[in-house]
Amino acid sequence: MFEIVYFSSTSENTKRFVEKLGIKSTRIPLFTKEVEDFSVENDSILVLPTYGGGEDKRAVPKQVIKFLNNPANRAKIAGVIALGNTNFGDTYCIAGDIVSEKLNVPLLYRVEILGTPDDVKEVKERIQKLWTARQN
Repeated sequence: MFEIVYFSSTSENTKRFVEKLGIKSTRIPLFTKEVEDFSVENDSILVLPTYGGGEDKRAVPKQVIKFLNNPANRAKIAGVIALGNTNFGDTYCIAGDIVSEKLNVPLLYRVEILGTPDDVKEVKERIQKLWTARQN
């Protein structure tokens, strides 16, 4: 089964959502200088928040960009889940769209802030479906 690799700021909204999934997870370091030595070993689903009010240039957290600049880390990402706020309008969860497109992996789901129990259920089902498809 996939593991989760995620970034969460000090607000820990993304962390709280990931914990609800009950899937083995690893957090990308909060401090950019610590990301350089951070890597994932297993195929993973990347979970990330959208920053900067959804502005394209600031939407993906710097720590995630640095993490993905490592080709070994990029190769381990099988899908993306984005968190955001619908107040961002057209740029709601755009960080997920950006990363999904760059890595050529599916954007599995968009989550509003902390998510609902239905979001948790749907994300788990989509991760399982992707895992099953990769095994066949």
